[in-house]
Amino acid sequence: MSTPVTERTTEPAPGDDPGTWTAPDPMVPRLFQVSAVRLDTRDTVTLALEPLDGVPLRHRAGQFTMLHAFGVGEVPISICGDPTAPGPLLHTIRDVGAVTHALVTAEPGTPIGVRGPFGTGWDVTDAVGGDVVVVTGGIGLAPLRPAILEVVARRSEFGRVVLLYGARSPEDILFGSDLAVWAADHGIVVEVTVDYGPPTWTGRVGLVTSLVARAGFDPMNTLALVCGPEVMMRHAATALLDRGVPAGRIRLSMERNMKCGVGLCGHCQVRELFLCVDGPVLGYDRLAPLMEVHEL
Repeated sequence: MSTPVTERTTEPAPGDDPGTWTAPDPMVPRLFQVSAVRLDTRDTVTLALEPLDGVPLRHRAGQFTMLHAFGVGEVPISICGDPTAPGPLLHTIRDVGAVTHALVTAEPGTPIGVRGPFGTGWDVTDAVGGDVVVVTGGIGLAPLRPAILEVVARRSEFGRVVLLYGARSPEDILFGSDLAVWAADHGIVVEVTVDYGPPTWTGRVGLVTSLVARAGFDPMNTLALVCGPEVMMRHAATALLDRGVPAGRIRLSMERNMKCGVGLCGHCQVRELFLCVDGPVLGYDRLAPLMEVHEL
């Protein structure tokens, strides 16, 4: 289902009359400030943001916000924090352009505009009683981190949980400490592969999609979550289908050059879909015919 354009997670303040309260304009950013900066890789940073009005921004795993670097511009970034726990709003950002560069170089205390959250979520509750398979590449692990944390928080409700992760090189692996904890403390099968590695690298080298065929899970009782470059997701979906996972149980997080976040500007349109409201998380049963068209 599409998220209504008026949906926001701020709520009436104590003492307000709920009958007279209306959601804030989704086109007007709220003011946050950078509270902490963590360098994850050579070109990727995680920002912790705190609301200056003191009202936390609740979100669902898989949703994104529009982050505004004042004087530079605005860009959509997936939320990578735990949706089940209090704390700052977390975004993991790769330095790839003017706006993202302004964000990753922001120092603590820098004001940042935040609109959202927007879009659909992973809805991992649909996997309760069955297996969960996560296939991801590069920074695609960041949008999936909230879903994995949600599974971890409710670990006993799920069966086998498998995380297949591909990175360009060992130096580009995100959330290394998280990967270790998920495997050691929560019974998640974590398999990591890289495109290339130095002579000291003793792990796997190759495409992450090649790991799907040998991963252990019950395909007819699995919810698969996929995020990464579009070509990778297409091949991952094909590999999951070949294993017997139904198309409707494969979910992909799509990326386009979003501008408004509320389905008005058309920048994120994929035929009849507007990814900012119909997505970004969509079932492969809906996406398959669209992804067959190159650069649609």
